[in-house]
Amino acid sequence: MEETYKDRTSLVKGAKDIAKEVKRQAVKKVNKAVDKAQDGYTLRSYSRFQDEEDDDDYYVQGGNYGVEANDDEGSSEATEGHDEDDEIYEGEYQGIPNMGQGKDGMVALGQPIRDEYKDRHELETERKADEEELAQQYELIIQECGHGRFQWALFFVLGMALMADGVEVFVVGFVLPSAETDMCIPNSGSGWLGDIVYLGMMVGAFFWGGLADKVGRRQSLLICMSVNGFFAFLSSFVQGYGFFLFCRLFSGFGIGGAVPTVFSYFSEVLAREKRGEHLSWLCMFWMIGGIYASAMAWAIIPHYGWSFSMGSAYQFHSWRVFVIVCALPCVSSVVALTFMPESPRFLLEVGKHDEAWMILKQIHDTNMRARGQPEKVFTVNRIKTPKQIDELIEIESDTGTWYRRCVVRIRTELYGIWLTFMRCFNYPVKDNTIKLTAVWFTLSFGYYGLSVWFPDVIKHLQSDEYASRVKHFRNEEVSHFVFNFTLENQIHSNGEYINDSRFVMMKFKSVTFEDSLFMNCVFEDITSLNTYFRNCTFVNTTFYNTDLERYKFVDSELINCTFFHVRTGCQISFDDDYSAYWIYFVNFLGTLAVLPGNIVSALLMDRIGRLTMLGGSMVLSGISCFFLWFGTSESMMIGMLCLYNGLTISAWNSLDVITVELYPTDRRATGFGFLNALCKAAAVLGNLIFGSLVGITKAIPILLASTVLVCGGLVGLRLPDTRTQVLM
Repeated sequence: MEETYKDRTSLVKGAKDIAKEVKRQAVKKVNKAVDKAQDGYTLRSYSRFQDEEDDDDYYVQGGNYGVEANDDEGSSEATEGHDEDDEIYEGEYQGIPNMGQGKDGMVALGQPIRDEYKDRHELETERKADEEELAQQYELIIQECGHGRFQWALFFVLGMALMADGVEVFVVGFVLPSAETDMCIPNSGSGWLGDIVYLGMMVGAFFWGGLADKVGRRQSLLICMSVNGFFAFLSSFVQGYGFFLFCRLFSGFGIGGAVPTVFSYFSEVLAREKRGEHLSWLCMFWMIGGIYASAMAWAIIPHYGWSFSMGSAYQFHSWRVFVIVCALPCVSSVVALTFMPESPRFLLEVGKHDEAWMILKQIHDTNMRARGQPEKVFTVNRIKTPKQIDELIEIESDTGTWYRRCVVRIRTELYGIWLTFMRCFNYPVKDNTIKLTAVWFTLSFGYYGLSVWFPDVIKHLQSDEYASRVKHFRNEEVSHFVFNFTLENQIHSNGEYINDSRFVMMKFKSVTFEDSLFMNCVFEDITSLNTYFRNCTFVNTTFYNTDLERYKFVDSELINCTFFHVRTGCQISFDDDYSAYWIYFVNFLGTLAVLPGNIVSALLMDRIGRLTMLGGSMVLSGISCFFLWFGTSESMMIGMLCLYNGLTISAWNSLDVITVELYPTDRRATGFGFLNALCKAAAVLGNLIFGSLVGITKAIPILLASTVLVCGGLVGLRLPDTRTQVLM
């Protein structure tokens, strides 16, 4: 009896297994038929979407549209006729599996294999196929939405963010001399401001680019621009140099995310035939930022009277006003971004179909109303969404305190950014990443290196010319004389100023007294710049309301001298300072010179191709460096600077376009951010190397810049042509 029962039990189990296998095979056939029909459906025109009857069934997780595998569809003849007792028994049989059960034992009857039972390779294969289908479909949708008012509104909003990035780069060079003088920074600490800003931009580009692929382009751009605006505004009020460096570091950290996020954002709302041209037009805002910074520096910084003080501890000079004015583009972009939607391509990539569809419909309706066709209907009902692969991240169970939860969340996000970055070196984008790395590094090293070298060479030529015009006065004997005029670029040696000689309400500019005697003299209301007394003797001399501090008396002896109301600290004065205006004017011309290159690159980007423009521009820039041999005057060097900037801008524009088109959507901002961070590192390296060669030799900078630019251009020609490709 017992053996009969066992046989019957085995027979029932065997029948159940057979029925389950038959049911699973039937569901597989249904799914294959649905997938085949879906593939054919996707390739057809989107005008047929409006004929679908079931409008509210256009999205199902995983990418199967209009079809849901339910119990009725999954039933088969092999399972018909079961009574309730059988169903209860079957449910008990399919309880929590033991260790010996395989994956099939965890699959419910009548259901396909769920994602959690598939290995990662299979899921990634399915996602890749979905992404390829989405790329083709999304291109057709953007073409249906058209190019019009929405794209132009987003163009100006993102242009303000890109303009803020250009302003940040120029602010460093314009503020550096004034800030270091105002805060009495010794030569050992000079130059830290420029390096610290580039360091912040380097880290920020990598971080915000990765974050844009995690939380969205709009949200990442809003946060990074807010960080930049807050710390830029705060830096204009701080007094200590250390705190000022801290503020500019985080200001650079914020603005570092502008370039990778802006280009990723804008490229995802442009059709293929519009992408190259309009991304190139967008690059013009960086030039506009440089012109804006140059004009504001020329109009504000030299006006030393634009300042006020609150006691002796707080000084607010004109360069601080300039810093506030330069934060306005950033503030404007933050305000405008609050009215713009998220990138629909990003939302589709993360599975948010409904939100993406609403934004695409908004783009379509906005453009159609601007064209005078408000009656035109958005015909797209269903959009492919890639299969979502959940990342399993281990989180500690003991996260009760808020700060531990914050630490875990930050660590999780950083780990996710790092994983996305590492995927930039996976097939099939690995080769492209390596080539882009070489091109970005060489172009940045040559461009920023020579950009620093040009102004330094011009200033070196100016200083040589200024030194050649110095006036020497020897063995002067002055008695009972009142000096009340400006002394400039003079050297007085072995002089005697005695018997009530007075220096009243005057300025010393680049004046040196050597081995001289001052007896019974008066210095009153004196302002000095680069003025020193070397090995001089002062006897019974009075100093009243002067800025002649003790460090200006080098190896000098003061006997029975009195100081009243000495103005301590570093003094800034731009009165009649031709060099200050000249520096701003040179930068203005160098920035304005890229305008023709911007226009040419925008008009020809989609006609001659990105690679031709990239390689040709870099090679021509390298060749133009040899004209520097003939730069023997200020005007000739300025002409060479304008020519060089005009040629390299086409390379920058084409490189930006190629970069956003070579990376898929889930890695686009991360890859761009990494390359932009590499750009800042190359800029710092170029500044150090080229800056150390000023006044020494021309051969090394010319040969070095030419070599790296030509080599980078040849590598750029090996990149794949993306002119005819959809945005992957």
